[in-house]
This record gives sequence, C-alpha cells and structure tokens, in this order.
Amino acid sequence: MIKVTRLNGQEIVINAELIEYLEASPDTIIALTTGKKIMVKESVDEVVERIIEYRKRCLGGSSLPPVHKSEDET
Repeated sequence: MIKVTRLNGQEIVINAELIEYLEASPDTIIALTTGKKIMVKESVDEVVERIIEYRKRCLGGSSLPPVHKSEDET
C-alpha cells in the first residue's frame, strides 16, 4: 500500500499491486487494473519511488538475495 494525495488535498492509500500505469498530463494519473483512474499531486517519479519502497518492504527490505562469500573471498 502507498499513500498519495488527491488534488483536493485528501490523502488516500492505494494498493500498489493494482497499479497498471502512471501518466503525467500535467497532473499525475494513476491507472488501476480495476479501470479506475486517480489524479494525485505527487509527480510520477515520487509515485514510482513509493512503489519501489513498498516492494522493498514486501521483500524484507531488499530486492536482491544476500550475497554469500566463498572461503576464498574472505
């Protein structure tokens, strides 16, 4: 879930898994897989960053598995 702000100032939380695409025209439009579109104050880059942070939290803080060093590298 990510928090965004509607153009009227109302903060809402949306399910990031339902985001199909983002548009900048000039306001940011979030299109959901449900067919609904939401206009928000945040830029496309800000929304993308929030989605990335959400996904990192879902994966336990990392998008990559831990690296295990061999005995030769230690």
